[in-house]
Amino acid sequence: MIEQFPREETLSIIKEIETNPNTTQRSLSAKLGISLGKTNYLLKELIKKGFIKAKNFSHNPEKIRKINYILTERGLEERIRVMYHFLKRKELEYNLIRQEWERLNGKELTTKNPEGSK
Repeated sequence: MIEQFPREETLSIIKEIETNPNTTQRSLSAKLGISLGKTNYLLKELIKKGFIKAKNFSHNPEKIRKINYILTERGLEERIRVMYHFLKRKELEYNLIRQEWERLNGKELTTKNPEGSK
C-alpha cells in the first residue's frame, strides 16, 4: 500500500512553522483542528524528509523540553510545490463550479422564456 502524505495539513504545518517557529505541537494541533498524535506524526515525517528541523532550547534537564521548529530550504521548496498543486486543484474546482453555474443559469433562462421574447 502506498501512503499518501496529507498535502493540505503539510502545507498548514509548514506555513505555521514559517510564521511562528516557537509554536508547540499542542498549539499546532488546536489551530489546525487535528489530533495531537497526528500532529506529532506529521512533524516527525516532515523532520524525516528534511523539510523542518527541531531544535531543543532547554538545557535544564528538570524542565520540560522547549523545542523550536525551523523551516529548511528544502521545506520552503516543498511549501511552494504543495501550494502550487493546492492552487491548481482549487482553480479546477472553481472552473467546474462556474461551468455548472452557467449550465444551470442557461437552463433557467430557457425555461422562463422558451420563445426567446421579452
